[in-house]
Amino acid sequence: MAEQVADAPLVDAHVHVFRSDMPLMADAWTRPDYAFTTQGLIGTLDEHGVRHAVISGLSIAGTYNDYTIAAVRAHKRLRGTVIVDPAVAPDALRQMRDEGIVGMRLQLARLGTLPDFRSDAYRLLLRRARDLDWHVHIAIEGPRLPPVLDALMASGIKIVVDHFGHPDPADPFCCAGYRAMLAGVESGRLWIKLAAGFRLPGTDAWRDDPHGDLDTLANRIAADLLARVGPERLLWGSDAPFVGYERSMSYGRVLASYRHWVPQAAVRAEIDRTAMSLYFD
Repeated sequence: MAEQVADAPLVDAHVHVFRSDMPLMADAWTRPDYAFTTQGLIGTLDEHGVRHAVISGLSIAGTYNDYTIAAVRAHKRLRGTVIVDPAVAPDALRQMRDEGIVGMRLQLARLGTLPDFRSDAYRLLLRRARDLDWHVHIAIEGPRLPPVLDALMASGIKIVVDHFGHPDPADPFCCAGYRAMLAGVESGRLWIKLAAGFRLPGTDAWRDDPHGDLDTLANRIAADLLARVGPERLLWGSDAPFVGYERSMSYGRVLASYRHWVPQAAVRAEIDRTAMSLYFD
C-alpha cells in the first residue's frame, strides 16, 4: 500500500468498481462502455495518496454484488456496501460481513414506486443488518427522503445518507428531506456523505445539462452541513469513476472540491476519523 500523501484524505467513502461485461439491470439508467476494475481503483488511490476506500453497491447492477465482494475480500484496505433482496438468506449476509461488507445500499433514486420499509420483509432485513452492525446507505432525491428516513430511523439501524441528501436544487435548505436529514443527525445514528457534489443539480442533469454549473450548489450545501453538523457526522467520497460525468470530472478535481468545501486540514482529519470509525474499526 502506498504511503498517504500529505493532506490527502485517509478514506474515500464512495467509489465504484465494475467490469464492462457485468450483467446490468434491464432498466439501468446508464450502461458504461468501459471498465473501472479493482486494480484501476487501487492505482487511482495510490496515485493520490488515499489509503482506504468504501465500494458502494452499483445501482445499475442491482443485486449482482460478486465483483464488489471479490474486491473487498482481496484488499483489506477496502470495504463495501451491497444491494440485496429482502429475501436474502441470513447466512449470505453473515458471509458478506466476514469478507468485508459493512452495509447495504438502498438505491432509490429514479425509482417510480418506493418499497414499504415498514413491511415485515424489510423490518426483518433491517433487523438482520442491524444485528451485523451494518449501516444502511440511502440514495434518493431529497424531497422523497422523509418517509423513508422515518421508517429506517424506527428500525434502529445506522444510516448513511448519500450525496449531501440530494436536496431540491431549486430550494435546498427548505427541502423537507434536507430538514429531516439534519434532524436525524441528532439521533447519533445518521451520517451524511459529502460525495459527488457534481450530481446535485439533479439526478438527470448528467444527460440534460452535462456542461452546467457543477460547483455552486455543492459549495453552498457543504458549507451549511459543516456549520450545522460538523465533522463527526460527515464523510467524504469521490464517486469515482464519475459515471455520467467522465468527461468533466477527475479524481484531482473532486479532491480540489473537497479541499474547497473543508479548507482546514484539521477538520478534514476529523472527517477521516469519522470514516475510519464507521467503516474500519
